[in-house]
Amino acid sequence: MWTIHENKAKFSLEVQALKKTRILFCSLFVFMLFLFSSVACGKTFVKVFFPDGTAITAELAVTDEERQRGLMYREKINTDQGMLFIFEEERIQSFWMKNMKFSIDIIWLNREKRIIHIEHRVPPCPEEPCPTYSSRIPAMYILEIKAGSADKNKLKLYDRLGFILPEELR
Repeated sequence: MWTIHENKAKFSLEVQALKKTRILFCSLFVFMLFLFSSVACGKTFVKVFFPDGTAITAELAVTDEERQRGLMYREKINTDQGMLFIFEEERIQSFWMKNMKFSIDIIWLNREKRIIHIEHRVPPCPEEPCPTYSSRIPAMYILEIKAGSADKNKLKLYDRLGFILPEELR
């Protein structure tokens, strides 16, 4: 026969187990929601690692349409976010800030993922004609990040960034 104290202790353990299970299922649900929403929207993301150990999550711009749209019309970008433009081959890449609502840093990378050019705090273009920004050296990847992030993370020429592209983009 159980005493009242033993029943309370057993009940308390069962309640704690239920709470942990609920937290686990809620976390799993949120993760699955994020996973399916990004797939449903057709967006792919990768982690990009800076030399100082900082990591950001970058949305990939792979198709011509995605690269043309870029970050246009978005309200903001957080310090842990970015957009990584992927090109089939190294070439001179030019960017402009048409329909942008905030400033960004633009980083050009070669095929070895080394920084070959940085434009700091590039402002939105209020009216056409918009200036273009490009590197003098052919680039294969361009990373757009929150303005000031390149300085904050001490990014400099020839630093190597780390990221692994999905299998179908390698």
